[in-house]
Amino acid sequence: MPPARNHREILFRKTSPETIRRLTDGRCHDPHALLGCHPVSDREIVIRAWHPEAVACELLPAAQLAKGPRAMTRIAEPGLFACLLASRFPDPADYRLRFNFPDGRTWECHDPYIFPPGLGELDLHLIGEGRHRQLYNHLGAHPQNRQGLNGVAFAVWAPNAERVSVVGDFNHWNGLRHPMRVLGRSGVWELFIPGLGPDTIYKYEIRTRSGELRLKTDPLAFRMELRPRNAGLVCSLHSYDWQDQTWQAARGKIQAADAPLAIYEVHLGSWRRAGGRELPNYREIAPQLVAHVKELGFTHIELMPVSEHPFDASWGYQVSGYYAPTSRYGTPDDFKFFVDYCHRHEIGVILDWVPAHFPKDDFSLRLFDGTALYEHADPRRGEHPDWGTLIFNFGRPEVANFLCANAFFWFDNYHVDGLRVDAVASMLYLDYSRKPGEWLPNIYGGRENLEAVAFLQELNREIKKLYPDRLMIAEESTSWPGVTRAPELGGLGFDYKWNMGWMNDTLAYFRVDPLYRTYHHNQITFSLIYAFSERFLLPFSHDEVVHGKGSLYGKMPGDDWQKFAGLRLLFGYQFTHPGKKLLFMGSELAPPGEWDHTTALDWEALEKDKRRQEFFVFCRDLIHLYRQHPALWRRDHEACGFAWIDCHDHRNSVLVYRRLDDSGEELVCILNLTPTTHFNYRIGLPRPGTWREIFNSDAAGYGGGNQGNLGRIETREKPFHGQPASADLVLPPLAILLLAPGEK
Repeated sequence: MPPARNHREILFRKTSPETIRRLTDGRCHDPHALLGCHPVSDREIVIRAWHPEAVACELLPAAQLAKGPRAMTRIAEPGLFACLLASRFPDPADYRLRFNFPDGRTWECHDPYIFPPGLGELDLHLIGEGRHRQLYNHLGAHPQNRQGLNGVAFAVWAPNAERVSVVGDFNHWNGLRHPMRVLGRSGVWELFIPGLGPDTIYKYEIRTRSGELRLKTDPLAFRMELRPRNAGLVCSLHSYDWQDQTWQAARGKIQAADAPLAIYEVHLGSWRRAGGRELPNYREIAPQLVAHVKELGFTHIELMPVSEHPFDASWGYQVSGYYAPTSRYGTPDDFKFFVDYCHRHEIGVILDWVPAHFPKDDFSLRLFDGTALYEHADPRRGEHPDWGTLIFNFGRPEVANFLCANAFFWFDNYHVDGLRVDAVASMLYLDYSRKPGEWLPNIYGGRENLEAVAFLQELNREIKKLYPDRLMIAEESTSWPGVTRAPELGGLGFDYKWNMGWMNDTLAYFRVDPLYRTYHHNQITFSLIYAFSERFLLPFSHDEVVHGKGSLYGKMPGDDWQKFAGLRLLFGYQFTHPGKKLLFMGSELAPPGEWDHTTALDWEALEKDKRRQEFFVFCRDLIHLYRQHPALWRRDHEACGFAWIDCHDHRNSVLVYRRLDDSGEELVCILNLTPTTHFNYRIGLPRPGTWREIFNSDAAGYGGGNQGNLGRIETREKPFHGQPASADLVLPPLAILLLAPGEK
C-alpha cells in the first residue's frame, strides 16, 4: 500500500472534477474512462464504482486479488467510490461490488465498466458508411458470455445525444445508474452489463444536447412488451431448432418466375379467434391456417405487418419495432415455429414490410436523440400529410442501413420467403399527396425522390446478391417505369409489382350493371396493352374491402344469384389473366360485409350457408386448376404466353383468349360477362378436333345453373377469329369456361 498521505491523490489520478461532475450530473459520454479498473503504476490499480443511491461500497475480491472484503472510499457525492490495490489488472470475474443503501439494503454485482468495447473498428466503419449488412448482430441487446461472465451487451446509435443510459427494472429505471460510452465519433453507444439475461425489460434514457431526457425503446429490440407497454425485452435469436431444410433447398425453384404463385393475404388477429374473442398464438394458428391454405391450393401466405406496432387499428402499418415480431401473438420463437410449420408443409411466407414511414409515438424513432435522426428534418419531406406519420431520411447512410439490414434480418433469423414493400409510390414521389408549395423538389427540380430510389435499388441489388431465392414485391400504384427491371438497367429491381391499374379497372368494370357493360368493354381489355411491361401480380387485397368500399361480393350488381355468379367470374378472370395472384383472407367465403379487424371471419356462415359452401368449393377447384396447368403461369411475363382470340365483341360482352406455356400446352378461356345465356356462340379455336371443357364456373356444384357443353366440344375445320377451326358453344350467364385440347 502507498503512504496514507498519497492515497487520495492516487484515487483521483487521471480524473478531473469536471469528469466527476459530468458523471454525477448525468452528462458523461465516457464513464469507462472514470469507472472500472485502471492502472496507476506497474504494481497498483485503482477500482472506481458508482451507484447514485449508495452510501457505502465494498470490494469483494477473489482470493488471488486480495484477502476479504475491502471498504471503498467515497470520493464524490453522490455514490462514487474508489479502492487502491497492489495487484495486477484483474479479470472481470475477479471481484464483485457490494453497494449499501440508507435503508440497510445491499446489492451485489459484477463491475460493468471493466469490459473492453464489444464493437470493433470495422463494425463502426461499416455502420458509419451505412454498409453493415448484419447491423442486428451488433446493435440492440445481445445475451453474451464475456470473459466467463453471462450478461447482456447493449448498443445503440444516437450520435447527437449528450448521454445514453440503459434503464429497466434491474436498476429501477434510474438513468444515472448505467451510463453507456460513445465509441469515438461513430455515434454508437455501448455497455455490457453482467448478470442480466433473456427477458430483461429495458429502454434507453437519452439526454439531449439541450438537456431534455427522452425514454426510448431500442430501435433494434428483438422483442417488445405487449401493447400498451412498449419496452424492449432482451431476447436470444439462436435458441430455435429449425426443421425447414427441405423447403430452403427447394425455395429457388418454388419461387421462380416460371412457377405458380397464389398468395393468401392474412391479418392474423382476425382470421380466427379462440372463442371468437381472444387473439391467436403463432403456434396455435399455424396448423389451422396451413390446413386451410393447403385445402384451397394457395402456394404462399402473406402476413399483414407482424413487426411490433402500438395501435391495433393501424393493422401493423405504423411500425414501432422493426426488428420485433409483435407480442400480440406470442414470442419470437413462436413466430419462428409459425414460419417453420408453413415451410414443413410446403407453404411460403411473405411479410408486409413498411419502410416508407413510421408513427410519431414518442417512445419510438421520432426525434430519437433529440434531433430528426431517422426522419427527414424538413416536414415538407419528413411528414406524410395523409397518414400523420414520419418519412425516413433515405439519404442518410445509417438510416438506409437500418432499413436494409432489417430486410436481411427477417430473411436470416426468420427464414421468410419474401417481402411485400408497402406504399412504394409514396417513397418515389416528393409531391405524393401534397399540394403545390407543400413539397421540395430534388436537386434537378423534379418530383422524384432520388434518395428513396437509390435506397430501393441498393436494397434489391443486395438482396439478389445475398438472397437470390427470396421475393421482393412492390405495392406501387403509379406508372413509374422499370419497377421490376434490374437496377443495373435503371430499374428498381423488384421481382413483382402489384398491378393496381388492372385491379382498379377490373373492379370498376364489374361494378357496372351488365346491361351497360357494352359501353365499358375497353376497361376490361385495356390491361393486356401493358400486361408484359412489368412482372405483375394481380391483387384483390384488404384495401379493396375496407373504409366503406364494401366486400367484393357486395360490389357485384344484381340479386344474390348474380352476385355469386359475378364473383365466380371475377376470380376466374383473375386466375386466367397473365400475372401472379393474391386474394385477401375471407374472399373464399364471399362475405356480404367488409372486413373488420376486431372480429374473426364469419366461419359459421360457411358451415350454415349452402351458397357459401358452394362458393368455397369453386375457389378451391379454381386455384388447384391454376396450379395444375402451366399454361396459366409458366409464361406469365411473356407476351407469347397470352393471345387474344376475340376481344372485340362488346355487344355481347364476351372475351376469348388463349394461355400457352413453352411445352405446347394451351388453354382457351371464354368469359361471358352478362347474365344472358348465349346459345350457338361461335368461337375460333387454334386446333381442330376434340376440346374438353375442363372448367365451368356455372356448374351446379358451384351454385350455378349448370349450363354448358357437357364437357366435350367437336370443332369444325372452318376458320374463324383468325383460327384454323371453330365450334358453336353454349356460354352460361356470368361465367367462365376453360377448354383444353384432346381426349380425356
